[in-house]
Amino acid sequence: MAGKKEMFDIVKTLGGVDTLEEAKAVFNKRLNEEHLARLLYIQNPEVLIKIANAMVMCEPDSIYINTGTEADRQYIRKASLAKGEEAPLAMEGHTIHYDLKDEQGRIVDRTYYIYNEGEAVSSLANKMLRDKAYEDIQDKMKGIMKGKTMIVGFYSRGPVGAPASNPALEITSSLYVSHSAEILYRNSYKHFDAEVTRLGHFFTNIHSEGLNRSEDLPKARVFMDRKFQTTYAFNCTYAGNTLLLKKGNHRFAVDKAVLQNKGRELSEHMFITGIESVKGRITWFTGAAPSGCGKTTTAMAGHHFIGDDLAQMWIAKDGTIRSINPECGIFGIVEDVNWEGDPKLMDILRKNGSEVIWSNVLVDENKIPHWVGNGEASPKKGFNFQGEWTEGMKDKNGKPIPLSHPNARCTVASTALNNYSPLAESPEGAETRVITYSGRDSDTMPPIWVAKNPDHGVVIGACIVSAATATEVGASGVKRAPWANAPFIPGSLGEYMNAQFIFFNSTDIKDDKHPIMAGLNYFLTHEARGGESKKLLGEKRDVKVWLTWLDKGVHKEVGFIQTPIGNIPEYKDLKSLFKSILDKDYPEELYIKQFSLYVDNIVGRIDLQVAAYSKEEKIPAKLFEVLTEQKQGLLALKAKYGPVVSPANLMAAQG
Repeated sequence: MAGKKEMFDIVKTLGGVDTLEEAKAVFNKRLNEEHLARLLYIQNPEVLIKIANAMVMCEPDSIYINTGTEADRQYIRKASLAKGEEAPLAMEGHTIHYDLKDEQGRIVDRTYYIYNEGEAVSSLANKMLRDKAYEDIQDKMKGIMKGKTMIVGFYSRGPVGAPASNPALEITSSLYVSHSAEILYRNSYKHFDAEVTRLGHFFTNIHSEGLNRSEDLPKARVFMDRKFQTTYAFNCTYAGNTLLLKKGNHRFAVDKAVLQNKGRELSEHMFITGIESVKGRITWFTGAAPSGCGKTTTAMAGHHFIGDDLAQMWIAKDGTIRSINPECGIFGIVEDVNWEGDPKLMDILRKNGSEVIWSNVLVDENKIPHWVGNGEASPKKGFNFQGEWTEGMKDKNGKPIPLSHPNARCTVASTALNNYSPLAESPEGAETRVITYSGRDSDTMPPIWVAKNPDHGVVIGACIVSAATATEVGASGVKRAPWANAPFIPGSLGEYMNAQFIFFNSTDIKDDKHPIMAGLNYFLTHEARGGESKKLLGEKRDVKVWLTWLDKGVHKEVGFIQTPIGNIPEYKDLKSLFKSILDKDYPEELYIKQFSLYVDNIVGRIDLQVAAYSKEEKIPAKLFEVLTEQKQGLLALKAKYGPVVSPANLMAAQG
């Protein structure tokens, strides 16, 4: 294969199955009568050929065709327990899964796009030429399922019938991965053929944990083949690397939005939630934030929940922006999830009645899970992500080993939430009126600011800055996180940004249906505003106030103060909202600390963005025009009022 330059489908080349007749011959040889009948319910030739090639490449001992029935779900769950990929916990329906010690986040350094010479790939991503990737996959995936059972599942990333949904195959030897897929995605076995025909494509995901040994982790890989919309993952277990319906297929959906449906569709790393007013009006929000930066908490702050991680968006025929969640479950970080900040999620995690897969938390001698920041009494010993644990244990570098891994997760079905919206399963999607962008910004931006027009809104998304989190193995420090989506943008950032400008400026959006676009930041610290503590300048639950203010802003029920970076709230409105929503006083002194503009910090942030984007190709000029306009406005305020510009100064400046 070395030296072959043209495009070729790697799994098809390794499997050697080119026709439907050849595929059926493979099925007749490898499937028993029951599962052969199940598979042949699927009629699409390309789907069947893809599955046949995966079988030949991976060489499983047996094959289970998952049709999504309750009996199939129970088989997968029980088989995962029997295989030891999960273990039962005290609460009925709760299980625990542990990833390999050194693979409890995305293995970014071993994740690659497969590409051909001359093909544009994101400058922020790793890439490998097709010939070399072929050799790697051939070496490590050929025969990887010997002695194992292959599970084949048929899913829809989004409600069946929605314009922006994506049908996808999940082919894996991991019962844990298959169990997770059944919770997080809609099994669409009965509709799969029709959906592939309607949409004209399908995604394929092929995974095996291999021997599931730490010594194999250096050879672990996650490959994404954009040309053939196929992912490959091997020698790894963490769901972010293995449940490729999630971020692997999200990358393909981003490609589809940017390259095929530019200006009509978006694929975003966003929650979807609804805020209900006292009058019964529901305003739907989507919001971007990097993993570990509060997306789930913010989504749960809404009265009506649709999703906490991903959103497919499109401009509907009625001139509105519509959003669906490709998932129907939550794969959420549990650190700092507690009764005060996340009561709806805690209802699932601490009460009987729901199916939950836990990962990388501590389990005590009574088989009860515990995690950092749960607000409960912690056990002195137990078993956690690194093995047997006792309070005060330290790692080889002398650093205390926490109760749970910072990226410990819970996997639950959204239907378990008492505020899960029936609209989540509607192919029409939720009419989206507010879009927020946030990161983990401790010292620069105010808690909330609203773009004055769509161009400024796109720039807010392009300029997210965040502290690194435990979702990526080995990550540290503060970094740019454009749209909180950059790790999942396959092509150039310039193309993606251009698609954003086109979408939000589209004349197909009705004038009175343009969304508010806002920055959201509840990670400001006392230290950043003259204090000594690194604690938050406010509380996590304050986000309910910020979202409600945005809801009222959509409907022109509150005023605002104009600033160069966008519009901020007036004190009187926030004081009233804090009291009515949280029954909490909101001192004007706190308001001034949160909403004063620290000009030098913000200008430094702008300069960081300009310098970084100047190194990228094809970045739209609009970005630099907006940032220059904002910087000049900030420097003019600094010349008049000094480096810290208070809300009172801003009100005086706007007259």
